[in-house]
Amino acid sequence: MARILINCFGSLGDLYPYLAVGAELCRRGHAVTIATSTAYRARVEAADLAFHAVRPNVDLDDRELLAYVMDTRRGSERVVRYMAELVRDSYADTLPAAQEADLIVTHPVTFASVVVAQKLRLPWVSTVLAPLSLLSAIDPPVPPQTPWLYHLRVFGPGLMKRLWDTARRQTLAWVKPILDLRRELGLPPGENPLFDGSHSPTRVLALFSRYLAAPQVDWPPNTVVTGFPFYDRGELPPELDAFLAKGPAPVVFTLGSSAVGAAGSFYIESLAAVKRAGCRAVFLTGPHSQGLPDALPDGVIAQAYAPHGALFPRAAVIVHQGGIGTTAQAMRSGRPELVVPFGHDQFDNGARVARCGAAQVLYQSRYNARRAADRLQRLLHESRYAQAAVKLSEHVKSEDGARAAADAIERSLT
Repeated sequence: MARILINCFGSLGDLYPYLAVGAELCRRGHAVTIATSTAYRARVEAADLAFHAVRPNVDLDDRELLAYVMDTRRGSERVVRYMAELVRDSYADTLPAAQEADLIVTHPVTFASVVVAQKLRLPWVSTVLAPLSLLSAIDPPVPPQTPWLYHLRVFGPGLMKRLWDTARRQTLAWVKPILDLRRELGLPPGENPLFDGSHSPTRVLALFSRYLAAPQVDWPPNTVVTGFPFYDRGELPPELDAFLAKGPAPVVFTLGSSAVGAAGSFYIESLAAVKRAGCRAVFLTGPHSQGLPDALPDGVIAQAYAPHGALFPRAAVIVHQGGIGTTAQAMRSGRPELVVPFGHDQFDNGARVARCGAAQVLYQSRYNARRAADRLQRLLHESRYAQAAVKLSEHVKSEDGARAAADAIERSLT
């Protein structure tokens, strides 16, 4: 038995993969502690995992905060600067739990846990949740701030590498507090903590499907692509289950657990799109009314939340923000997707599913009833999308992300 500390931060899409991996490690006899924000204590303990509180604390009901970090152009910078500014608090919180651990598993922005692992000289395994975090020049991502940069790939990986090297230099200012802490602790500055410095020399786990992104020669050489680790819990609310049984499969609209707090006019435009397209619909609105009328039209239902693993396979089309957790569930469901990215990795995730033939992408800035209805008509009635989605689902289901990740973590213990 090993004592394994897993540190993660972010939305439910950031938490659930680690709960899945932690549960698999516990099943094998290891003692697993999830170190994360206090707000997730109940979810961690419901998974029969030990919980350790680490700042900063996440409040997914804070719409002002969510709008701040979901900004398309500056959201990623704001998240990184926020985590960097609080790195000393995170370090102080993480250190006691790490001193009791045999191995640490880190998340892409848990900068303090990397510093802790290196200071204590503990073995550590780093993870990425989405291909964007690997910043390949050969298979370049679609960055949210400048999605047009992706098209420059036609000039070859040399140009893309120069662009990414520029990004590495420019973002050093974002992570200055981390570099300061490293210096005070007597650690070498190392690589940029946001990029190469976040990757373990022992093992990097890519917690996504190889059908979303295949391994590249410019990824860290010790990268293991595991497949998505799925954490499925909960049943559909009775009223939603009854609604689904009463008619044709609906279009499901969801913005995950973070973009839902910065939805803007998404749900109002989506309701108008449903009327234009003549389809049934399920709106997952989070703990907000989203401006929808109290009395919805026949064939439309709104719910605060429903487990995606139970709902998505019963949809006709899934309209979502492209967060990696939602994207994983949509890919597994075998249903066509309309991806409406808000920021972060969402632009790249949506583009990759679209390249698989199973989705269309409509940027939030262009999202309105007319355009959404047009895309829905294509996704509902052009069979090529459904066929590609089914094929993609078969691929995703053939992988066992939690098991592959646990295997790789166990190999790192020896």
